[in-house]
Amino acid sequence: MQEPPLVTVLRRRARALPPLLVDGALALLVTGAQLWPLLTTRQYEGLPWHWWGYVVAVASSLPLVWRRRAPLAVLIVSLTTSLLYDLAAPVAEQPVWYGQLVAYYTVAALSSRPIRMLLLACTVVGSFFLPGSPDTALRSGILLVAAYAMGRAAAGSRAQAAALKERAARLERERQLEAQRAAERERARIAREMHDILAHAVSLMVVQAEAGPVAVRKDPARAEAAFDAIAGAGRDAMEQIRRMLGVLKEDGGAPRAPQPTVDDLPELAAQVSGAGLEVTFEVAGEPGPVTAASAVAAYRIVQEALTNIVKHAGATRAGIRLTWEDDTLMIEVTDDGRGAGRALPSGGHGLIGIRERATACGGTATAGPRTDAPGFHVSARLPLS
Repeated sequence: MQEPPLVTVLRRRARALPPLLVDGALALLVTGAQLWPLLTTRQYEGLPWHWWGYVVAVASSLPLVWRRRAPLAVLIVSLTTSLLYDLAAPVAEQPVWYGQLVAYYTVAALSSRPIRMLLLACTVVGSFFLPGSPDTALRSGILLVAAYAMGRAAAGSRAQAAALKERAARLERERQLEAQRAAERERARIAREMHDILAHAVSLMVVQAEAGPVAVRKDPARAEAAFDAIAGAGRDAMEQIRRMLGVLKEDGGAPRAPQPTVDDLPELAAQVSGAGLEVTFEVAGEPGPVTAASAVAAYRIVQEALTNIVKHAGATRAGIRLTWEDDTLMIEVTDDGRGAGRALPSGGHGLIGIRERATACGGTATAGPRTDAPGFHVSARLPLS
């Protein structure tokens, strides 16, 4: 049973006030209601009512000030004093004992289940055995049950509000945690991107810079090409870093340059070939549509593998092979370096990055020494959808 809307509105507004102030005002209001029949009517002879009636009316209502602290005690006091109303005469007829109803409501709203069940049992028994007419007993029983139902409705409403508040707080905590996890994932992604870009560019520049002094004396044209390769690698790294940092700007409406994908692999192979390493690029099968995540991962995996070859393998030739299958893209990067397996342990950061990129888009990656010839072999299988 739901409480009336007016009661709900009044209860919400009263919730903002101090409880003792609200209960004190309620006790004064109920006391005034109980005194009303004594103050507005007279005996047949025009004489005032017996003073006992005033005492009982006040004594059954004022304890409501402490109804939240001791609801059951307040109810017992209100019931007991109201039963003593007719001990003296003459007194005015009281249509309703409002203090009892408020105390009954409070017990129903705040007390535990055993106390509430005992209260209902006592109410039923009291309706049959307490003095008074059957009409009075029926009316009192109906009013008390109604007060009990309103109290339970108020308790249910508070419990629901508390549950909703707790749920909102839990969702807010989960949202904050998810935002933190998303930020951590984004930082990890940016770290991987920066590692791939800088490691690749620096490796190419170091190789060209080391070959530059020798080429200046023997082959000026080759030296000029080496310097051009250094400048090109630096410009490419700066452009990719600038593009990445642009994504981090607060202005979400700014246009963003696309990430390198599978289509950029031939250019990457040509760039590394300019660093003195002969790189071949092969494609088998019919190219098909690929997800954005797999396209970027394919480029970064090949870039990381070539960077490792330039830095560690001491190779003269490397090969890139893309095999397009029905639902996967197979990537293979091989070299003819000597001792590459010892230089690139399985725990290396570059190989970890390759595995993480493949796993992030639902694929797999392996790396290790070649079995058919000297050198190192990196393979990755990425889903197309």
